Order: sequence, then structure tokens, then C-alpha cells
Amino acid sequence: MSEFRVRSIRTLDAAFPVPGDKSMSHRAAMIAGLADGVSTVRNFLPSEDCLNTLGAMQACGVQVQVLEEMPGFGPTSMRIYGRSMKLDAPSKPIDCGNSGTGMRLLAGLFAGQSFETELFGDESLSGRPMGRITVPLGEMGAKIDCLGEKPGCAPLKIHGARLHPIRYELPVASAQVKSAVLLAGMFCEGVTTAVQPADTRDHTERMLESFGVKIVTEGNAISIEGGQVPQARDFRVPGDISSAAFWVVAAAALPGSRLVIKNVGLNPTRTAVLDVIERMGAQITRTVISTDDGEPIGDVEIRGSQLKGTELLRAEIPNLIDEIPVIAVAAAMAEGKTIIRNAKELRVKETDRITTVVEGLRAMGGQIEEFEDGMEITGGAPLHAATIESHGDHRIAMAFAIAGLFASGETVIRNTACVNTSYPGFAKQLDAVLAESKDLADYDLPTVPVPA
Repeated sequence: MSEFRVRSIRTLDAAFPVPGDKSMSHRAAMIAGLADGVSTVRNFLPSEDCLNTLGAMQACGVQVQVLEEMPGFGPTSMRIYGRSMKLDAPSKPIDCGNSGTGMRLLAGLFAGQSFETELFGDESLSGRPMGRITVPLGEMGAKIDCLGEKPGCAPLKIHGARLHPIRYELPVASAQVKSAVLLAGMFCEGVTTAVQPADTRDHTERMLESFGVKIVTEGNAISIEGGQVPQARDFRVPGDISSAAFWVVAAAALPGSRLVIKNVGLNPTRTAVLDVIERMGAQITRTVISTDDGEPIGDVEIRGSQLKGTELLRAEIPNLIDEIPVIAVAAAMAEGKTIIRNAKELRVKETDRITTVVEGLRAMGGQIEEFEDGMEITGGAPLHAATIESHGDHRIAMAFAIAGLFASGETVIRNTACVNTSYPGFAKQLDAVLAESKDLADYDLPTVPVPA
């Protein structure tokens, strides 16, 4: 069984990049595959999740020429030959692996096709709710059967249909639901609108616009007119701020540290984690270098200090839901209390992330109270080593690897192969942090050209 063995560090003084953004890599594979012409996508995340989405598009006739790859993982740069919105029926069910993003967005894309598609995933994905997308897609005219053992869960059998546009008010703030509706709306005649109760990450809208698709945003209502065809272009995926968050916390909670995360996405719908850690007392400097691909990309410098507890605001939760496990680790090392509420969504992630975080921090000596929708952490208690079971959840595995950097003794995180679903190369960079290296080469995630 794969595992991380982690001990405390004295210093962190480094500068390095993180792999490509997971959310944008999913979308780049889909939108480039729908486009008219050949797109070059660079810095694609070769994680299991994103490769499954790329494979789904290939199963529908999209051709991919790999230009560079990360050895042992998969392609990072490629040419994608778009199908001008005309996909072929896949010859067999499509495996979405562990990815809720992949399954929900693909469901939106396949809902308006003229063929039948089945989407399935691993045990974790098969336990996550899919009703939140089957309801609006059903209102648009799609017929989707949830075949899972749990009601409303995958596998999904999608009977493609001629869709009609709707105006859909999302009951919960969800970028995945919004994106599924907008992607389905591309195959309608007329205007489809998704109305969100709070701002969510807007990568789908930005990327569609960068591929020439017109999106209209009025307040929290986002509209798309069907019949538009994305136009191929070159697109570079920025580094993933959710992956950077683990190192942000490691540096922020270590007084005297200095860390620069390079070429990372600074989309304001994704940087709430930086706002929270800054509010807790870390010094964070953001420098935007480029907005050429519709997404702000730049460097983030973090200087560590003694952190103080905070309260996560209700409006912040949708845009930092993925980062809450590692924020909880920061809270355990902060002075005072940190309150995290309105985050019940965590219970239907890869694991019940409220319970897994609470149990893990308690095992390491943290003081934490569990609520149905979150937790309250009283920081300052010294952490000690423990054996932590990730339960196959990549963000739990990485969050507790960071906790181990501040604990006495050797912390063991078990079942860490799951990290490859989002962060290939994490183990290499963790080793460099544990070695307290200042050499960029020790943190480098190499890519190699692929012969034509």
C-alpha cells in the first residue's frame, strides 16, 4: 500500500510551480474537443481524473496528438483536433474514475447528443449525488437514468435528446451544475440561463469566451445562446491554486518561511483560500503576470508567521470548499478558534470530509468539535505523529501530509495513490520540502517531448 512518511521541518525557503489546474484541464479537453479546428493545449494536468475526461472525448471521435508528457503519468501538452460540435457515439460505457467534475460536465455535454451514453466511476464517485444535474438536464428534455445502488447516483445512462433552453435557478451554489447546464445549452435552439445563488468558479464561462463563444452575465444569471461553435485556439492551463493551497498553508504556518508558487491561476473565484490564510496573519503577495488566456496567471509569495484563528464567511464557502481540509490544518496551528460552518457539501465529497478531518486532527492531538455542517477548531495544541487513513481521498491525504510537517515524530498517511487523481508529482515535491531544499530542480516536475 502506498503511503507518505512525514516529519516536522524547521524551514521552508523555496520557489516552484504546481501542476496544471484540474478544473481547467477537464474543461480544456471538452471545449477543444468540441471546437472547429486544431487547438494546442499546454500544461494540461496528467492526473487520473483529467485523463479520464480526455479519454471520454477520444471515445467520441476526438483525435489527440501528444507533444509532451510527464513520465509515468501522461500528456501535459497536446494538439486536440476538434469535432465542430459533432461527436460520435462511444462504443462502450465511459469511465469517469473518481471525478465528479468530469461526470457532471460530461453529462451536460452528452445530454444533447443523438446517441446514448453511459457514464460510470469508482466506488467513491458512485456514492456522490447526481440529482443536482439530472433535474435541470431533465427539464431541458434529456432522459437520464441513475443506475447506482444509492438513489440518484451513478452509473448514469444518458439518452441523448433534442433539448430546449431553460432558465434554471440553482438550489445550491455549484460550478459543476452551472457548467453542465451551460454545456447542454450549447446544443439548444435559443438562450439557456443558469442563475446561481452565490458566485462560483467561472472557468467554464471564461474558457468558452476564450474559444469565441459569447456568454452574457447579468448579476448571478449566466446565459448562453445555442448553436455557437467554439473556435480552436492555443490555450495554456495555469497552475492549480487548489494544489498550491497545501504549500501555502505549510509556509504560512511556519514563522520565518518564504515560499513562491510560480505561474499559478489567480482567478478571483478561486483565491478565497489566499484571503483566509492572509486574514489568519500570513503575508501574501500576488503578482499577476498574464491574462492572455482569459485567466489571470501569476506568482504568489507567502511569508510565514504565527497564525490566528478566523471564521469562514458563508459567502466564501462555495469558492474554497476544496481547500477546507488544509485550512483546518492551518487552524490547528493557529492561536484561538477557527469556525467553519455552512459547509455540509463536504459530507458528499470523495469522503465525508467533515468526519475525516475531525478524526484525523483528533488523532494528532488537535482540539476540534464536529457539527453537521462544519467544525470548530481550537488551535495551539501541539500536534503529534499519528497514522492517518486517507480513505482514498486525495485532499485528505495531502492535507494530513502538511499537518505532519508540524507534528512531533513520524506521521504516516496511508493509501496515498489517490493523490494521483489531482496532483501527480506531489510526493516528489513533498520529499524536497522534507529535505528543506532550496534547489528548484528538486521540486521540478519534468516533462519530455514525445516523438512524432
